[in-house]
Amino acid sequence: MSDPIIVGWAHTPFGKHEDKDAEGLVADVALAAIENAGLSPEDIDAVFVGMFNNGMSRQDFPASLVLQSVPALRFKPMARSENACASGSAAIHAGRNFLKAGQGRNVLVIGVEKMTGNTTAHVGDALLGASYRKEEADMPAGFAGVFARMGQAYFQKFGDQSDALAMIAAKNHRNGVDNPYAQMRKDLGFDFCRTVSDKNPIVAPPLRRTDCSPISDGAAALVLSLDDDAASFSRAVRFRAAAHVNDHMPLSKRDLWQLEGAAEAWRQALDTAGATIGDLSFVEVHDCFTIAELMAYEAMGLTEIGGGARAILDGWMEKDGRLPVNRSGGLKAKGHPVGATGVSMHVLASMQLTGEAGELQLPKANLAGVFNMGGSGVANYVSILEAV
Repeated sequence: MSDPIIVGWAHTPFGKHEDKDAEGLVADVALAAIENAGLSPEDIDAVFVGMFNNGMSRQDFPASLVLQSVPALRFKPMARSENACASGSAAIHAGRNFLKAGQGRNVLVIGVEKMTGNTTAHVGDALLGASYRKEEADMPAGFAGVFARMGQAYFQKFGDQSDALAMIAAKNHRNGVDNPYAQMRKDLGFDFCRTVSDKNPIVAPPLRRTDCSPISDGAAALVLSLDDDAASFSRAVRFRAAAHVNDHMPLSKRDLWQLEGAAEAWRQALDTAGATIGDLSFVEVHDCFTIAELMAYEAMGLTEIGGGARAILDGWMEKDGRLPVNRSGGLKAKGHPVGATGVSMHVLASMQLTGEAGELQLPKANLAGVFNMGGSGVANYVSILEAV
């Protein structure tokens, strides 16, 4: 059976796009991704769009918005995928499944979100839709409060990890300086990230502002094709594995000091790929909050549960370290336009694998891991990617 490969992509800068709505962001990447793959719109058999929204934009039902900028796609099947902060990866899986089912040869996958233009309180409430409102609707500081509660449980069990969280934030901001798509291209330094101040206040204990990803607008797109056509493309990235598992939504049903769903997704993906964590050249992980990246180290098997701080304190995750993590700057510096994030992670990993990452390029980029998470470790997607 032919397997889907990534053959082209496009990416907007992430940040505040005052002059564009979701439709305009889609327009920036849709045709560009198709052309980057060396295809025309007539070659595309379906479109899959990842978008969370949940009231952040008045315009919902986004799948057909691409027709406003690429009318030649008219009458092709189009659908929206939604799985909270992993909506982009959900759209990629939908596109892969379409191709693996033999329903076409090329699909366009778009991830998009328009978040700015709303108040911080409005965005916070919209994001709380990715939590279990029956128990968590009154969480202080909105969705940051959800991960703060996880951080509190982690600190209580394993001790204060404030230095580790600040080092994660500082690392990702250093990396973001090199990313032309990043929302925050400034090296803030460890001291700033570690110190509570007027510019870096506590958002929800133990999380400071520098522990939280910013509110963002943006879009990313990629084209999936069947791998028996690989020779006809200028580059191709294949999935050695693509795993997806879901866990309980209520925090009350889970151990808050670990990401068990993420660990299971990593186990499945590495097993399918016939690889170990030590085989990976680099990883992009879902650092919506720095505590999530710390726990992701443990979920992927880099350290035992509770030992993730050692990895960051010893420099394993740096761009020249044992396993570079979030060379892109991660969600922390790159930004987190929710529906776009999963697609962005796959695009930037593909750029690394094909040697097209510019200032972000790592000297070794043979095998990549991508971990995209929806909610508080509820929807978990892991991809293992390599260039064909």
